[in-house]
Amino acid sequence: MRHGLHHRKLNRTSEHRKSLIKNMLNSLIKYEQITTTLPKAKVLKPQIDKVITLGKKDSLANKKNLFSKLQDKLNSRKVINVLSKRYLSRNGGYSRIIKAGFRYGDRAPLAIIELVDRDINAKKVDVKKKDKENKSETTPEKTKETKK
Repeated sequence: MRHGLHHRKLNRTSEHRKSLIKNMLNSLIKYEQITTTLPKAKVLKPQIDKVITLGKKDSLANKKNLFSKLQDKLNSRKVINVLSKRYLSRNGGYSRIIKAGFRYGDRAPLAIIELVDRDINAKKVDVKKKDKENKSETTPEKTKETKK
């Protein structure tokens, strides 16, 4: 009988599963939209809702619990300062899962999990601007040779 076995194991050990969920939570908070498999997205949805609800209540204990769950100072600050203010009038349902077909190679069902009312520019956090890259490539490096 499967009484009390209500969480998905995802074919991983408990340590691997916990770190997988933590890393996916951090990525979802940072980029506000990620693509993953459908079972992982279904595991992640209640977790992100709990994290945002924890960030909405402003107390030291909640900040410490949030940091212990995420293990990332920047994402904890983003949850407290940005996401909790964005979802102040919403009582739950901070994320949505959109089915995205099947992965080529193993036909695993894919899903896009995203935050409701997300910031479109959040996905471009790590992308460098092309103007800066082009300037650095075109300028020649100045080197001085010293003779003794």
